Amino acid sequence: MTDTETLSKLRGVISKLARELNATATGEGLTPTQASVLGLIAFRGPLGLTELAQLEGLNPTMLSRVVGKLTELGLIQRDPNPDDLRAIQVEATDAGRELHERVKLLRTEAIGACLDQLPKESAQTIIDALPALEELAQAMRATHP
Repeated sequence: MTDTETLSKLRGVISKLARELNATATGEGLTPTQASVLGLIAFRGPLGLTELAQLEGLNPTMLSRVVGKLTELGLIQRDPNPDDLRAIQVEATDAGRELHERVKLLRTEAIGACLDQLPKESAQTIIDALPALEELAQAMRATHP
């Protein structure tokens, strides 16, 4: 359907955008991985560690380090899983939810400021492409769970 060079450019642009958005979390003292895990926990509510590892695509050792650091910072808390008292689940604290909201706002403001610097036609083209990009994200999620 589309040539390899175009697909490679699309992948590159998506990667660059992701890196730039991830960099906004470092201003809040979090690594991109820590910000991503915190965001998922804040958005999805209490999560078991196995589910969290699957959703984030992290191995258990890396997830353990990230969860430990977020707990140490007071951004998440560990609670017994009511369905399996041998397991724990993690949940965002008020401080964690507030930090997550700040990171989201910083990222939104960064995108807005950059869109404002583009020619109006280019900015509108990007906005018009949002439904198609959302479909692409859903297709990728379905293809690579």
